[in-house]
Amino acid sequence: MDLMSYLYVFAGFVLLFLCGNWLVKGGVELSRHFRVSPLVAGLTIVAFGTSAPELFVSVKAVFTDLPDISIGNVVGSNIANVALILGAVAIVFPIHVKRPSVLFDWVVMMVSFVLLILFLINGVLQFFEGVIFISLIVAYIVWSVYSSRRKSAKNEEVFPTPGMKKLPAIGLVLMAVLGLYFGAEWLVKGASDLAIGWGVSERVVGISVVAFGTSVPELATSLAASFKKEMDISIGNIIGSNIFNVFSILGITAMLKPLNVSPTVVSFDMIWMVAVAVLLILFMLPLRKGILSRWKGAVLLVIYIVYIWFLFHS
Repeated sequence: MDLMSYLYVFAGFVLLFLCGNWLVKGGVELSRHFRVSPLVAGLTIVAFGTSAPELFVSVKAVFTDLPDISIGNVVGSNIANVALILGAVAIVFPIHVKRPSVLFDWVVMMVSFVLLILFLINGVLQFFEGVIFISLIVAYIVWSVYSSRRKSAKNEEVFPTPGMKKLPAIGLVLMAVLGLYFGAEWLVKGASDLAIGWGVSERVVGISVVAFGTSVPELATSLAASFKKEMDISIGNIIGSNIFNVFSILGITAMLKPLNVSPTVVSFDMIWMVAVAVLLILFMLPLRKGILSRWKGAVLLVIYIVYIWFLFHS
């Protein structure tokens, strides 16, 4: 292992972060040109854009015969999103929960976790299971759009004016996709070299280093929402991202190539993933006036640190 491994990882992180943002910006501008509802754009383009780094990394890893990086990236991101990101945000700005509807999103997230565990009992995520995941994410998006539109039926739909011409927006999207491809390639190459150099498994590097890097867009979005005092967006962004990670990313990856998974991922890592999700809903009660306070954020952050310690010492 040499300096190049770290450079590949760092360059991959930077490229994935920048290109994820460019994909969102270009996609939103195109949606305005084609007069797509801002609500639909938010539930599809923005959600996919912040999950695009995980998607490109997982697909690249599974086709490079590094399935543990592929699944570890998703499971590690889901743990980091709740324990690390929400924990850190809550320490800076206590998060007030005002929307009881967050319970529905949390239930969908838990369904995705339980289904993933059931599908992986045999150690392989297969094509037809990927199809089920994709069908469920489509159903979730359709329901979210329908329910949100029903609530705001009395409000007249406003289509924002595009801030960029159509051709540059298309160019930005294409450049972002190209950058995401190379960012994923560099990150996976660097991460696999780090695993060899550190003497740990690809699973450990995937769940820790790779997952942290691909969770950076969620961290940026959640902090931005907190600074604007849009606390519901912060929690909604994290739960929505976790749903997309399982249904979209693993769904697409499994449809492209069956995903062989280490038994430790199911028996150890996914237990932590479910546990932090259960702790999150307990910390948010009661849902109409719950507060994810600083001490709760500190507890989540400590849990993440303990998990990473176990990861490298088990």
